[in-house]
Amino acid sequence: MQPIIFCDFDGTITETDNIFSLMTEFVPEESEKIAKAMMEQTISFKDGLSAMFRLLSTQQKDDVIQYLMNSAVIREGFGEFVRYAQDNNIPFYIVSGGVDFFIKPLVEKYGPFSGIYCNKADFSGDQIELIYPNSCDEACTKFSTQGCGCCKPSVMRKVATEDHYKIVIGDSLSDFEAAKLADIVLARDHLIQRCEELHVPYKPFTTFHDCLHIVQELLDSTNTVPTI
Repeated sequence: MQPIIFCDFDGTITETDNIFSLMTEFVPEESEKIAKAMMEQTISFKDGLSAMFRLLSTQQKDDVIQYLMNSAVIREGFGEFVRYAQDNNIPFYIVSGGVDFFIKPLVEKYGPFSGIYCNKADFSGDQIELIYPNSCDEACTKFSTQGCGCCKPSVMRKVATEDHYKIVIGDSLSDFEAAKLADIVLARDHLIQRCEELHVPYKPFTTFHDCLHIVQELLDSTNTVPTI
């Protein structure tokens, strides 16, 4: 079987959640109310995210981008992990509920990637509006209750085949539906707790050196994934 990697961005590739950091810096009080509603699931992730970014004026675009470029920290070992995937012809997809204007410049030097699936920002109006090009498909049971924004399971169904050994890497509750489709989950933070609660097999990681070690073991084990 051919390994294929689906990796989250915020809190996974980066050390912290960039959207949370951004909102705390620019609109802390207003965004906190929205974040609380999202956590309590009284509004969908998609609606909450849109509401947060509407708090920001498009005149703040340069300040917002500069802040994220200066504050985001790429998790240790990411470059080595990506090179390993490239050297072994393992497709590597970044799939994130984050936004293109900060994800793409932050990972550009590590590419090329097989694909980057994320939300997009529209700066043409007075407030920043988000566009969601990766919505739920007909197989997504969460469509009516959770507006995902970027639906990770739908991306996986679009990209992966039955011949792929699906590796999902993530940290948050938004990664859990994708984790249920994976052959192996590499998890940290909230995703570990959810995997344990619902008995989804996973391996914990702290850095991408850990991820590299886990994937190397998988590739070296003919009982799990034949060496490419």
